[in-house]
Amino acid sequence: MKVVMINGQNHKGSTWHIGRMLAEKLTVPEDITEFFLPRDMPHFCLGCTQCFMKSETLCPHAAQLAPITAAMDAADVLIFTSPVYVYHATGSMKAFLDHYGWRWMPHRPEAKMFTKQGVVISTAAGGGMKSTNRDIADSLFFWGVPRVYKYGLAVRAISWEEVNEKRRANAERWTDRTAAKIRARAGHVQPGLRGRAVFSFMRFLIQKMQNPADYEYWQQKGWFGSARPWKE
Repeated sequence: MKVVMINGQNHKGSTWHIGRMLAEKLTVPEDITEFFLPRDMPHFCLGCTQCFMKSETLCPHAAQLAPITAAMDAADVLIFTSPVYVYHATGSMKAFLDHYGWRWMPHRPEAKMFTKQGVVISTAAGGGMKSTNRDIADSLFFWGVPRVYKYGLAVRAISWEEVNEKRRANAERWTDRTAAKIRARAGHVQPGLRGRAVFSFMRFLIQKMQNPADYEYWQQKGWFGSARPWKE
């Protein structure tokens, strides 16, 4: 099983430790690929709309995004980690996700995403985990990822070394349970009713609006007909 971790900060804090804990329960270290933000993608989206209207290859930051995109496409499980910054995901994580607006279902979703599982993990000294996880989970859903697990932990600490044993045990139990669920569902996940409904609505919308880049993409995939990016 191949796992990709996208970490919303450069240092290995509490959020990273929990994400890595889960990753190592899913697969061997050699099959875990990690990216750290902003180190591996330091740029903000410029709002040039080239990715929407023409091609994602015209993004000014396409070269930096390419290896991350390739790794995500090849993975079976995507793990996103972000500490809470003012009740939301880190600015680096938001900037990263902004670059993938073209992959949302209203535009040109990647078919491989519809068979993956995703995980979103956040920690904070206090609160804000729910809104932070939602920031990231929204993108995973609109990318087409059919199964997304979310976990937020109030660590009541600044560093992982300061987290008490009770909270560490909570993280161990959650990662054990989630790893078991991911392994059990591996290879046969597909969108639920909400995902299929959104896909169908976007299918209708794209035919009406006919942005050339999006329309051509969906047409080539056969999605205006009976083909779908998941196994029936």
